[in-house]
Parts: sequence; structure tokens; C-alpha cells
Amino acid sequence: MKVYTDTSVIGGCFDEEFKEWSIALIEEFKTGTKIMMLSDLTLQELELARQEIRDKINEIPVSNIVPVGINDEVIKLAETYITEGALTNKSYNDALHIALATINLADVLASWNFKHIVNLNRIRLYNSINLKLGYRMIEIRTPREILKPYDDGQE
Repeated sequence: MKVYTDTSVIGGCFDEEFKEWSIALIEEFKTGTKIMMLSDLTLQELELARQEIRDKINEIPVSNIVPVGINDEVIKLAETYITEGALTNKSYNDALHIALATINLADVLASWNFKHIVNLNRIRLYNSINLKLGYRMIEIRTPREILKPYDDGQE
């Protein structure tokens, strides 16, 4: 499974609320159970983070990372999310993350950004735009939902 990973997942390794699941997902990337899709945008955003957060990426073997980059197609799709009202210009990087995951055929986009990314109403908008433009729908979930097997004691 190829998991496009935004910056919040990596930072989540150092956040009390999210670290259990962020660390578990990073562990799956380390073992190769899942493949991390890492964009130049995520790397750029990580440059602004604390050193321990930036260093977390280095724990993952390069062989378990698929690098993805911004190109004209990604920019056009991100701008369409904004012009169609799914996001505003203030959330341009979030639009780029979604476009990167969509165009590079991620199996799922992992994020802890509940306001702009892991948000049911917005996901519906992203997917309606994707379908209208001939792209496939994008799955967007938190690391907790992506982990497998995840046993929360529920049947």
C-alpha cells in the first residue's frame, strides 16, 4: 500500500494526541509493510520543523519511500480545488498535498489535518472535482484508520 504522508503525520510522532498512531505508521514504513509517498512539498514544510521531527524521515529506508514532486499538472489540480471552493488560497499547500496524492495514484493520503484534509465534506468536494476532471477518487484517512491490523478491542 502506497501512503502519501503529509507533514502532520511526521510531526504527530511528537504529539501526545497522535504519536501512538503516527509512530506505528512510521514503523510500517520502516519494515516495508507500507510504502511512504514523500513529496518535495512535505520535505519543504519539514524544513521549518524542529530537528527531531526532520530527523524522523531518516529512519525510513530509502527503498521504502517513493518520492513525488510538484509539476504543472499538480499545480493545475490544486488551483482547481481552490477555484471550485474546496479550499481557499490560504490552504494552497493543503491543496497541493491532495493533488500530489491524487495524481501520483496514492492508495491513501494520511493526515492529521482535520480542518482542510481529513474532513468529510471537503473530501467529497475533492473527489467530485477529481471525477469531473477524469482523475480517480482519493482516499483520505488518519494514520489510525490506515494501520493494519489495528485492534481497538471492537468487533
